[in-house]
Amino acid sequence: MHRAFDRTTDADPGAVDDRDVAALHNAMSEAADERRCALFLDFDGTLVEIAPTPDAVTVSPAIAASLGGLRNVLEGALAIVTGRPIADVERYLPGLSLDVCGMHGLERRVGGVTVSPEFPDLSAEISVLHDRLSDHPGVLVEDKGIGVAVHWRLAPDAATVAQDALADLARRLGPGYRIQDGKSVRELVPGTSHKGEAIRDLMCDPPYAGRVPVFVGDDRTDERGFEVVEEMGGVGVKIGPGETLASRRIDTPAALEHLLVRWAVGGLGLLDIPRS
Repeated sequence: MHRAFDRTTDADPGAVDDRDVAALHNAMSEAADERRCALFLDFDGTLVEIAPTPDAVTVSPAIAASLGGLRNVLEGALAIVTGRPIADVERYLPGLSLDVCGMHGLERRVGGVTVSPEFPDLSAEISVLHDRLSDHPGVLVEDKGIGVAVHWRLAPDAATVAQDALADLARRLGPGYRIQDGKSVRELVPGTSHKGEAIRDLMCDPPYAGRVPVFVGDDRTDERGFEVVEEMGGVGVKIGPGETLASRRIDTPAALEHLLVRWAVGGLGLLDIPRS
């Protein structure tokens, strides 16, 4: 059973006691001190709570501030690795200019340089998918530019219809694309997209090279990322319940926020806390 970091209280659902900090200390300093980590963070379900629709998420000011502080602590070795497009991350975290691997690694902004491929065959099919699902209120088709997702969180009875529609689209487009399932969402992405491979690529170059990779995520789409960082001698941290390849666990995004804020402002010294 994986170690759970979070022990929240009724009075403060984001509060974390010193035993949780000690657990994070153990995870982050097994191979190096916290300043020698490379930190990779998923977005939805990790930095923000899952919302009924992708546009309904909210980012706390504390998270935004802590990310800027942590980037300095880690000498730039911090990146967001998400299924969202880079433009979405910039919209919710404006002005930080963080490194981002968007669309599960297909889009990348590293050191201020953005690379984003085009897939016109997929773009041409989006309107067909909209038409097929238009009779199912609550089913949302999210056009991600180089991928497409269908959400049924607001229409759980339409899950099978939504899943079948995307499966049919995958068959039409052929083996160059793959389906990946998440929490009340099914996504179709080019087969070359992979969070784990994006992390592996970043770890080849400064400021990430030579550091211990730590990846925090919450969903099935993050499992390959956990697998890669654990293979590299790093630490995978899963948010929430469920089977996982990650070796560590935190219960909620609120608990993660609390820990990141304390780390960023120097309110704790991870190496000063003894192992549990």
